[in-house]
Amino acid sequence: MNIHEYQAKALLAKFTVPLLKGGVAYTRDEAVDVARKLGSPVIVVKAQIHAGGRGAGRFKDDPGGKGGVRVVKSIDDVGASAQAMLGHDLVTKQTGPAGKTVKRLYIEQGCDIKRELYLSMLVDRKMGRIAVVASTEGGMDIEAVAHDAPGKIMTQDIDPAAGYQAYQGRKIAFALGLTGKQVGTFTTLLGNIYKAFVDLDCSLIEINPLVVTGAGDIVALDAKMNFDDNALYKHKDLEDLRDLDEEDPAETEAAKYALNYVKLDGQIGCMVNGAGLAMATMDIIKLYGSSPANFLDVGGGATKERVTAAFKIILKDPNVEGILVNIFGGIMRCDVIAEGVVAAAREVNLHVPLVVRLEGTNVDLGKKILKDSGLKITSAENLADAAEKIVKAVKEHN
Repeated sequence: MNIHEYQAKALLAKFTVPLLKGGVAYTRDEAVDVARKLGSPVIVVKAQIHAGGRGAGRFKDDPGGKGGVRVVKSIDDVGASAQAMLGHDLVTKQTGPAGKTVKRLYIEQGCDIKRELYLSMLVDRKMGRIAVVASTEGGMDIEAVAHDAPGKIMTQDIDPAAGYQAYQGRKIAFALGLTGKQVGTFTTLLGNIYKAFVDLDCSLIEINPLVVTGAGDIVALDAKMNFDDNALYKHKDLEDLRDLDEEDPAETEAAKYALNYVKLDGQIGCMVNGAGLAMATMDIIKLYGSSPANFLDVGGGATKERVTAAFKIILKDPNVEGILVNIFGGIMRCDVIAEGVVAAAREVNLHVPLVVRLEGTNVDLGKKILKDSGLKITSAENLADAAEKIVKAVKEHN
């Protein structure tokens, strides 16, 4: 689960991470009011969307204009910036060409920036540990830094048994070129971020940039936090921060039925049980000359209702020109899948080719249900056969 910058900063403030003063605004008047209360000679107006690269982004109705992060020096400019952003679609490298509509702003004090650093904490799945990633190249796309200057990125794994140790913070501080009291400040800051990461069951905390001010202070100028969805049951307060307007409606609908769904850009909808099998299914669709329209894992314990819901979600995508159902019935029974497919196909008035490959528990019963349905459903004997048939059917249908 993702949250907005202002929400992440409110959480980090509880863990004594140094931040600038600011406030959220939903209208031009609210933005002006927050700016007046801050009383700062320099104000930063930040669009709040779930995407990075806001500053370098551009608004669809003003592609040659300013981006989603603007530094201004008057209350009038705060109002003008708020009016130019709110209700408009901001396009960044992470939003895709459609962009995202800005519905809220974060109005923050400006500061005297001397240096910009990069700092993040994430789960290193290969090591099975939380890892700190830091760089002297703050304010930039960390992927670009990793590609162009990998030597400027350092990582530090934290042993889960020992937890964060001060010497690790000092080691990173020295690598970032911090000196004097900055070393102690950074060491404490990193420990506080580690505590936030563990206590809140985060999957990512990213501060880009972490700045050193002209006065030598260290401040988190931006903040991004992601959380482990599987741990949200322990954090009702975090779940309440979810902004459904920032999420794909189909993915939100899928979550209601405990379905793992991610929309993609292809033409063939996929319904599979098991993440590994889903990945293999998408790969073989590409191998046979087409592209998957989604990742959809119905899980091992799906019911007829969940399968029906999954089918409907796939068909809501206007780009879907055919559907491939690929089920290995281990925990999941093939007859349950077949019943769900038939029910959904009848309910939505199926209008695109459908290929179903079943294997495993109750496979013969599942195939009989499909055959006796009277619907135009093509059966496949194996995955390669299924991929070949759905790609061919889509081409013939078009």
